[in-house]
Amino acid sequence: MARGWESKSVAAQIEAAEDRGTSGKALTSKQVLLLQEKETLNLSKVRVLRDLENSRNPRYAEILKKALGELERRLAKLGSA
Repeated sequence: MARGWESKSVAAQIEAAEDRGTSGKALTSKQVLLLQEKETLNLSKVRVLRDLENSRNPRYAEILKKALGELERRLAKLGSA
């Protein structure tokens, strides 16, 4: 069930970003690249969370946790930019 909510959340974020892009003025190429990077990072985060949920190997789970931390750090950095 959690995966479904995550996917819907990402889809809602993408839709909201698209709506913002069509609400009056066109996005600059820099803004488009930023949105694409955020979407890519969010999709990667969803995949890592799903893999972490299904992981049975503690070493692999530790790698996934580190990857998740890095994705969250990069998303926070993009959010403040």
